Amino acid sequence: MWDRNQMAERAAQELQDGWYVNLGIGIPTLVSNYIPEGIEVTLQSENGMLGMGPFPVSGDEDADLINAGKQTITELPQTAYFDSAQSFGMIRGGKIAMAILGAMEVAENGDLANWMIPGKLVKGMGGAMDLVAGVGRVVVVMDHTNKHGDSKVLKSCTLPLTGQSVVHRIITNLGVLDVVEGGLQIVETADGVSEQQLRDATEATIV
Repeated sequence: MWDRNQMAERAAQELQDGWYVNLGIGIPTLVSNYIPEGIEVTLQSENGMLGMGPFPVSGDEDADLINAGKQTITELPQTAYFDSAQSFGMIRGGKIAMAILGAMEVAENGDLANWMIPGKLVKGMGGAMDLVAGVGRVVVVMDHTNKHGDSKVLKSCTLPLTGQSVVHRIITNLGVLDVVEGGLQIVETADGVSEQQLRDATEATIV
């Protein structure tokens, strides 16, 4: 299986030259460390930053430079700063080509649940609902099953939805799946994972 860094590295292969991309909280933030050579992308953070660099090395952190997940990050010579209103204007205005997000559940029709679990403390929905409605492509990066071994790739989500039919590709520790008509299609399996293992861990319909 892929670990968190390998999942982020695989997600980085989704990047295309010249794109503006938003990275969600969790595993997606690691994507900034794996941008392929020869690919130039501009990373956007909804708290008001365009042009995020990779994570800082230990000792070089600047507490004033954080992403939407409150992690310290680095800036680039071309980095621009602005308020949240302008940031969400970019997102809602269709200026961001792709969002790479984490998820609690994804359904076979592309429904996404990634912002709350009923009965548990919620800090807020963040920018996820705007992102899935405003960007051109949504890629989800997450573990394939929860800590109990139950599939998080489902026929239909059980948690409150972030967006309906918004996910295009799912990257998990077991492999890569695309949302297509009638269900999900296997694109590739992770290292050491067979197609049958991926199918067995997936509740959703695989076509």
